Amino acid sequence: MIMGILDNLRKMDRNSNLYTFLYASGMVILVAALLAIAATSLKPAQQKNKETEKKIDILKSLGKADGVETASNKHKFVEDAFNKYIAEMFVVNSKGDKVEGVDAFSIDLKAEFAKPLEQRNLPIYKATLDDQSVKYIIPLRGRGLWGPIWGYISLNDDFNTIYGATFAHQSETPGLGAEINTAEFQKQFVGKSIFDVNNKFVSIAVVKGGADKSDPHGVDAISGGTLTSKGLEAMIKDCLSSYETYFNNQKNKNHE
Repeated sequence: MIMGILDNLRKMDRNSNLYTFLYASGMVILVAALLAIAATSLKPAQQKNKETEKKIDILKSLGKADGVETASNKHKFVEDAFNKYIAEMFVVNSKGDKVEGVDAFSIDLKAEFAKPLEQRNLPIYKATLDDQSVKYIIPLRGRGLWGPIWGYISLNDDFNTIYGATFAHQSETPGLGAEINTAEFQKQFVGKSIFDVNNKFVSIAVVKGGADKSDPHGVDAISGGTLTSKGLEAMIKDCLSSYETYFNNQKNKNHE
């Protein structure tokens, strides 16, 4: 079809309005076709990159992504580490029951958190580390000052103590809110507790001006990034609270 249009154009008066119209139309169709072909051919690679970046974030919450940036084959490095440490991926509902037949890795967290709590599919990644300790990784998604923020928090098998955390953003301000993706900010979360001594879910407070160092539930907010910090605090609370029943069920089983 495109070659036919070009052939007809060659036979026409190049100074006519019709020629100009058809020429412009032909070029639009040609460019659109090339873009469609490019988009289709690049889609598998884009999907692979997206999956790899997600696995890197999950591994970061376990402290197991060191070396990925210098790896000669990034995809293989990540795949090997993910397969080594992630022992199980599963989905629970708000009652803490496992949901069968739903792929945890492919869940769209934005769509799930737009649903009422009782309708959400909540993914969990279970990891076994080199020392055979077991961690549970919970995905997070929320909103910062300028756009979406997301991350992963890994918990010890007491379902209370944070083992690791990683956060990322789409468009927070460099040097301010964007600091949520730095190791300096994220390491504050290690060892913090999401339940108080009475087993009440309290989440983590991101405290402007600095948290009391003895506070087991508080970390320092980012200087100059107050709104992003509050968005991150809300994200952690909103997401982890959805799993509260599951956490309590597992804690009860551990004490049986």
